[in-house]
Amino acid sequence: MKKQAILSVNIAVLLFGLAGLFAKWVRLPAICITFGRVVFSSAALGLYMLSRKQKFRVTKGDAHRLLLAGAILALHWWSFLRSIQLSTVAVGTITFSSFPLFVTFLEPAIHHQKPDKRNVILALMILLGVLITVPAFSLENQMFLGILVGMISALSYAVLTIINKSTADRIGSTLTAFYEQAAAAVVLFPFAVSAGAPPSVSDIMLLLFLGIITTALAHTLFIASLKTLPAQLAGVCSAMETVYGILFAFLLLGEIPTLREILGAVIIIGTVLIAQMRAG
Repeated sequence: MKKQAILSVNIAVLLFGLAGLFAKWVRLPAICITFGRVVFSSAALGLYMLSRKQKFRVTKGDAHRLLLAGAILALHWWSFLRSIQLSTVAVGTITFSSFPLFVTFLEPAIHHQKPDKRNVILALMILLGVLITVPAFSLENQMFLGILVGMISALSYAVLTIINKSTADRIGSTLTAFYEQAAAAVVLFPFAVSAGAPPSVSDIMLLLFLGIITTALAHTLFIASLKTLPAQLAGVCSAMETVYGILFAFLLLGEIPTLREILGAVIIIGTVLIAQMRAG
């Protein structure tokens, strides 16, 4: 069972790493790609839950939290894909992997606690890794804009993680994911329509793969692995998402990461791995 769980979590993270490439493959604005992603992924998760006869009922309070989380999820996935469109897959995935930096300061602030000094040091190391990837601090520089938008992706994911800690434990991860992605689809609908970019047949096929395989299936595999594996081990495996993203971009898009990006990725991933092992 443990070997199967390890295989499941690695397949899930591999698929997560592939998701960023769709920002380059799908010839649509990032807002439309994100909308298509959450529509197909929420539909797939809904069908999965129906097949397992799972209940969809949630309390009014949880419904409000899930709606807020869905809006934040929409912002997170839009900014992640937009970051990649502005720069490269490497920059988008590297900046996203800095989200523990924000969690380090946000979580203690919410609970009125002082941040752990060791966590602050690790967070500053992550910030150093991000700063190393910046080629020039200018809004006229496309790569710098990609990093800024990528940091929005990291910040929004950190906020989403904190919200999900209180919600997922009560109603379950799959139900949480379903409602968040369905809520994200509702939030994104008017923006996607106003973008005025009808998808081609090939765009729809790519969005189906993005929503069903790299989102709904990957999420289900990841959640299933947590029933057997410690959360810390799953977290360590998740750090490989950036590595897979850069590798896929090199093999399938011909994007060669710069020395700055490689060094930044090594610092960020290394810091996250140290934090995970220390927590374990």
